[in-house]
Amino acid sequence: MAVEAWMVLALLGLAVALFASEKLPVDIVALLVLVLLLVLGLVTPAQGLSGFSSQATITVAAMFVLSAGLQRTGALRFVAGAIARWGHRPWLLVLMVMASVGLVSAFVNNTAAVAVFLPLVMAATAQRGMSHSKVLIPLSYASQMGGVCTLIGTSTNLLVHSIARDMGLPGFAMFEFTLLGLVTMAVGFAYLLLAGPWLLADRRGGELIRDYQLGKYITELRVPHGAALVGRSVEEAKLGEQGVYVLELLREDGKVWSPRSERLRAGDVLLVRGDWQQIQALHERERLAFEPEFRLRDEALQDDDRLLVEAMVAPNSRLAGNTLAGTEFHWHTSAAVLAIQRRGEVIREQLKHVPLALGDVLLLLVPAGEMAELRANPNLLVLTEKEDDRGSRRRAPLALAIMAGVVALAALGVADIVVTALAGAVLMVLAGCLRADEIYDAIDWRVIILLAGVLPLGIALTSSGAAQAVAAQAMALVGGAGPVAALAVVYLLTSLLTEAMSNNACAVLMAPIAVATAQGLGVDPTPFLVAVAFAASTSFATPVGYQTNTMVYNAGGYRFGDFVRIGVPLNLLFAVVAIVLIPMFWPLG
Repeated sequence: MAVEAWMVLALLGLAVALFASEKLPVDIVALLVLVLLLVLGLVTPAQGLSGFSSQATITVAAMFVLSAGLQRTGALRFVAGAIARWGHRPWLLVLMVMASVGLVSAFVNNTAAVAVFLPLVMAATAQRGMSHSKVLIPLSYASQMGGVCTLIGTSTNLLVHSIARDMGLPGFAMFEFTLLGLVTMAVGFAYLLLAGPWLLADRRGGELIRDYQLGKYITELRVPHGAALVGRSVEEAKLGEQGVYVLELLREDGKVWSPRSERLRAGDVLLVRGDWQQIQALHERERLAFEPEFRLRDEALQDDDRLLVEAMVAPNSRLAGNTLAGTEFHWHTSAAVLAIQRRGEVIREQLKHVPLALGDVLLLLVPAGEMAELRANPNLLVLTEKEDDRGSRRRAPLALAIMAGVVALAALGVADIVVTALAGAVLMVLAGCLRADEIYDAIDWRVIILLAGVLPLGIALTSSGAAQAVAAQAMALVGGAGPVAALAVVYLLTSLLTEAMSNNACAVLMAPIAVATAQGLGVDPTPFLVAVAFAASTSFATPVGYQTNTMVYNAGGYRFGDFVRIGVPLNLLFAVVAIVLIPMFWPLG
């Protein structure tokens, strides 16, 4: 094997390790790999920059815009709203959720679909006294199952299609994946309906105060006569610098929200948040009195003037990677952050200095009059049913018509998908479904940079001979077992890698190896590319293997083991079905 091939394989190993470690953002890893490819001379400058002009990259960006148009106009809520009306029994609710999101995800970006459904599903489960954890994993899984049903259902399908075209292969039609997708979806739905009640524990759905374990972090303190705080403001007393934050001031004549400048009087009651040791120290130092009748329940914090709500750090949020202090969280509302839930852990201390991540759920105490502003914030997804936006809902039929036109024209072969997607994105703006400035916020630039950065690695794998070398090892592994065994190895390896790294990156790395394996066996590469697309797009075993899994992870109060317990058998089930059916739908010979 040539030196260049060994260098490419070394970079491949580095990329996989960095993706799996999550030490760096995925887009930074992709750019690092791209720079190393260029510096080491493993790709030409033209090849290195080709990812930015790739049809896959451009099409994915356009699909983000189309999905945002459907989301903003409320076009998706018509389908999602059926859940609340018809899902009367637990099993029927789960089925309605999966069927609805599966249908939507076949044509809309998965994360956008889950973002629309998530608040509605949580509201529906709360109304029926169900635990969120019984429904949210099925929601995420169904979005992935629906995404593989069409060419545009997931960016991975578009990516594999583009790679195939670049390698001189025919690529895929709009509905070429549909039959296999529907069969695997039916199998997945049956499994989740039968196994879900047993394998998914009751993790959430009770009181928020109990879920976040805030009993020792929030209390009421009364200012007695003669206390040193009398006549001073909260700001002057520098209580926040002492680790105790005053959320509200209660007086006989009313309440004062976030009373930084309000001068304290004898008899005032302070609703405070902080570590219990810090609260106790303040109590002793300032000779304050605990309110004996205070019982920390949801009702104790909520009334007509304030609401206790959960909000998730949304996909493509500017909050991700920043702290509350660094982003000036109070730029839009006077909401108070009481706790942060992340990957089964509740963070209640030093909240301003905690770097936020996608999927983090913030427990907020929000003035009722500012809820509309909070719901409109694109950086946060409020996990309660959103209010209708009547102004934009009038354009929902236009958004649906544009999306239908994009799909129909591409399916009929009138124009390539990249052309119809770009035209559709422009029409979304011209029709008023999106403002021009919203286009840039709609696109997940981390995904775009990821694609542009790793696509040259796929080129290097082929041009250096590294893909052929890996394929030869794979064929040696299966021996004389035949192409079906080789197909199984490709599928299982892709499925394993996608649990530890970005599904798009996994597809880029595996597609050249899959094609080289097929060519080495003298069979059609198409079934092998289908295996890569399906395996990379269905990540069930971990909460970090797919973005929708990360979104429901904290919202459902899940633990890592919850995904492993229900997801690993589902991955294996999908592998068996796919390995049996792919050669039937796409003959190897």
